[in-house]
Amino acid sequence: MAKLSIVIATACMLHSVLDIFGEDPSTGRLSDYRKTSQYYYELHRPQFHFTPPMNWMNDPNGMVFYDGEYHLFYQHNPHGNTWGHMSWGHAVSKDLVHWEHLPIALQDHYGVMIFSGSAVVDFKNTSGFGDGTKPPLVAIYTGHGHGKQTQDIAYSDDRGRTWTKYEGNPVIDLNMADFRDPKVFWHEASHKWVMTVSIPLERKLRFYGSSNLKEWELLSEFGPAGAVKGIWECPDLFPLEIEGTHHSKWVLIVNIGSGSIAGGSGCQYFIGEFDGTHFTVDSASPQSNASGEQANWVDHGKDFYAAVSWSDVPKEDGRRLWLGWLSNWQYANNIPTHPWRSAMSIPRSLTLRGTSQGLRLIQSPAKELRKLRGKEIAYHELEIMNGTRTFTEGELSGKRLEIIATIELGSASEVGFRLRKGKDEASLVGYDVIRNTLFVDRTQSGDVAFHEDFGGKHEGPLAIENGHIHLQIFLDDSSIEVFGNLGETVLSERIFPSPDNISVEYFSKGGDSKISSLRAWNLQSIWHP
Repeated sequence: MAKLSIVIATACMLHSVLDIFGEDPSTGRLSDYRKTSQYYYELHRPQFHFTPPMNWMNDPNGMVFYDGEYHLFYQHNPHGNTWGHMSWGHAVSKDLVHWEHLPIALQDHYGVMIFSGSAVVDFKNTSGFGDGTKPPLVAIYTGHGHGKQTQDIAYSDDRGRTWTKYEGNPVIDLNMADFRDPKVFWHEASHKWVMTVSIPLERKLRFYGSSNLKEWELLSEFGPAGAVKGIWECPDLFPLEIEGTHHSKWVLIVNIGSGSIAGGSGCQYFIGEFDGTHFTVDSASPQSNASGEQANWVDHGKDFYAAVSWSDVPKEDGRRLWLGWLSNWQYANNIPTHPWRSAMSIPRSLTLRGTSQGLRLIQSPAKELRKLRGKEIAYHELEIMNGTRTFTEGELSGKRLEIIATIELGSASEVGFRLRKGKDEASLVGYDVIRNTLFVDRTQSGDVAFHEDFGGKHEGPLAIENGHIHLQIFLDDSSIEVFGNLGETVLSERIFPSPDNISVEYFSKGGDSKISSLRAWNLQSIWHP
């Protein structure tokens, strides 16, 4: 069986190299397409977000840091631009910003697709997969085929470049059709591996424990709780420090396939304690209400799903880093891009913060993104009477921007920015003073007709602080990510504007307001330095 496993793994690897990312309609091969002038210059191609060279991508998978590299695996169809033939695409980065594409790591085979999962560094070689000179990487994923989903593992002894599927797979088999998305971590206090895995249709999670990543025992269950209108998927569980203290809480992430705050798929979280066996929710969590359900929403925008964190980030770094899929299952297969489809969010750092509404999950853009900044553009004490201020080209304009602004609300009822503005077209990032909500309105953002659920205005609560709000905005060729009040409220959205529209306009409705300070930068492409 061991020899057969190696033969199958080698065959899969060779097939991956030959067929690496699938067919290009015009040339037939990615290697040919890379030589064309269009490669990574296509209409709506994000320039500082991760995207696959070609074909379909969805959930981030196997997020792990090893030997100086951040690994990003992802759900990938090597053969087409819509969902299917699920395999693990693969890329690595030394700085969370610039990515190197690698061959497919795990490919569908014999009718079994490779669904979402995680990866860990087995530092103590508990699995026995290591060669004695360095710890192995172990991937834990869902095998989908033959009418059921099982939890399987694979391992790598060459820094994740090639993988061998474990001959004893599956490691957990409940003979269930829906049982997926294992996230595994080492729980030091109980000296064991812990797996969080979803039973989607029951809106439940299961926690399993193992000493060797091969043999697992059931520890406990969690759910239903919080938002339950959609299936539960892609869980994560990790401790986070509370800002300004030396105390930590555990955060449980649950992605839901439909029924989120903005409609369609989304991501919720719970705050509590984990003792190595059970997760217990704090009485104050969750806090907010949406559609009759109590839930804490990670992101109030339309396009942030399947978010999971990197494993084994060095302790000296100290951050909990993650990213999510920048799309929504309502229209993901219809996104108007070619020859690739989908993007990941920017990487974000997570903390907990005490607020007047209790503990909140805080997301901050990873500091590494600052290296993309060009020349700084700055404004101070810019008063805007009831009306607008259009920034001319050469001032604040562009397709790819980072904007950090502190706004004094004054007597205005609504303030904000119109981005990628052109004739009858703009994407709005604004604040409703009356309702205390931060919003993104993409009703007239460009191409919105490709799906009935795409256009619209989405919002999240944001408190006024001493008459001010603070915004940090990341604008790419086809996305907007907004971080309100240093990450307390976040909205992530795709947009598909006309390529020539690059203007920026500030608006103040119902009264006067002031831009107390504004710093902005055009951002460099990570694909074409």
